[in-house]
Amino acid sequence: MTSTSPNSVNLRKRLTAKPLLQIMAVHSPLSARLAEEAGFDGLWASGFELSALFGLPDVSLVSMSEHLDMTRRICAVSSLPVIADIDTGFGNAVNVLHTIAEYERAGAAAVVIEDKTFPKVTSLVDGGRQELVRVEEFQGKVEAAVAARVDHDFLIVARTEALIAGAGEEEALRRAEAYVNAGADLILIHSKQSNPDEIVSFTRSWDVAAPLAVVPTTYSEFTPGLAETLGKIGLYIYGNHAIRASVSCMQKTFARIIADNHMMSAQQSIASLDELFRLQGMAQVKTNEARFLR
Repeated sequence: MTSTSPNSVNLRKRLTAKPLLQIMAVHSPLSARLAEEAGFDGLWASGFELSALFGLPDVSLVSMSEHLDMTRRICAVSSLPVIADIDTGFGNAVNVLHTIAEYERAGAAAVVIEDKTFPKVTSLVDGGRQELVRVEEFQGKVEAAVAARVDHDFLIVARTEALIAGAGEEEALRRAEAYVNAGADLILIHSKQSNPDEIVSFTRSWDVAAPLAVVPTTYSEFTPGLAETLGKIGLYIYGNHAIRASVSCMQKTFARIIADNHMMSAQQSIASLDELFRLQGMAQVKTNEARFLR
């Protein structure tokens, strides 16, 4: 089928051309622009980051329309491929048919769907409820996603939370292979261990053609270099660093202003207004005014 999405073509081609793509999580058009300027290969339209931006826990409280709207806005300002983190797909397999159509039209290059029950609980919280759906049920979701896409280059990434749920490597491998058999283009394997041993072991045991995606938030010593050495991994995702960086910078700036009872010292460590104007595209506004306002 003829490709309809430049972003989707870009992601599939990049996966073929480069051994490992580094993907940065974003939660807004501004963070997307910053990630692109920094040199990342793609963007992760993060459900966790958007939940945090809204001041909500990541437990399926952000609606599809809210996440879809932000994904569309991110796609509009960046030339990078955008991978939409759509949690459990906003419903069952029938709902997924609609979900995929909407995200593909929004300009996303891929979606990631996970095999948890709805409503989900974020993967990395201590003591969180981590429940998996039946393999057959999730295969139906993957098959629905594949059937719904118009562009073959729009990628379906199946995320198994078997390691997060404590089900073990054998179950994770069984589920991942079943999802590839259902049509998934990639498998995202996730862990919340403080070291990369689970992911290294899973990767070495993975003998299916589909590439893997990893989100090494809690095991940062699993570097891109190590991922490339292992092979089989196509996507290396920084899953929540943008929102965490934003929070820490704002906390420090706000605390300094309160402590000093003025803004003068804080001014030295924050972006200038000129930098914000640049990121907002004010130069183009001036050009347009000179051309069209009479």
